[in-house]
Amino acid sequence: MAYKQLKLENQVCFRLYTVSRLITQSYQPWLSKLGITYTQYLVLMVLWEKDCQPVNDIAHRLLLETNTVTPLIKRMEQMKIVARTKGKEDARQTIVSLTEHGKALEEEASTIPGCMTDMLKAAGLPSATFEKMVPLLDEVISKMQQPKQ
Repeated sequence: MAYKQLKLENQVCFRLYTVSRLITQSYQPWLSKLGITYTQYLVLMVLWEKDCQPVNDIAHRLLLETNTVTPLIKRMEQMKIVARTKGKEDARQTIVSLTEHGKALEEEASTIPGCMTDMLKAAGLPSATFEKMVPLLDEVISKMQQPKQ
């Protein structure tokens, strides 16, 4: 190999990608019982915190583009998890709100974070690892979001 910096073992991005993929896969048994995907779970968490939000606000909170979130929300509407309405002050805005089914999923999902923590601990990862990881990842996210100069 001509360039050692191109070796997979030297890539931070590969580690981040792999951890993200493995964590997301680990959620699958619990999310499949609810009939939702991981990205739908993320949208629901945003709406459980604060119901009736514009699509743009949901996308912003999830650090995604609206053109990524819109089809996801349309699918959730077909599943009767959310409802979409036009904004009262601005008809160009689409407001997303939880249906009764979407609200009921919150209680069903309430055990998922604890189950995930238990699974990671059972895999041999101590709580201290998570406590260190969260601020480090938040810092990376924050720095990557800053406008390029």
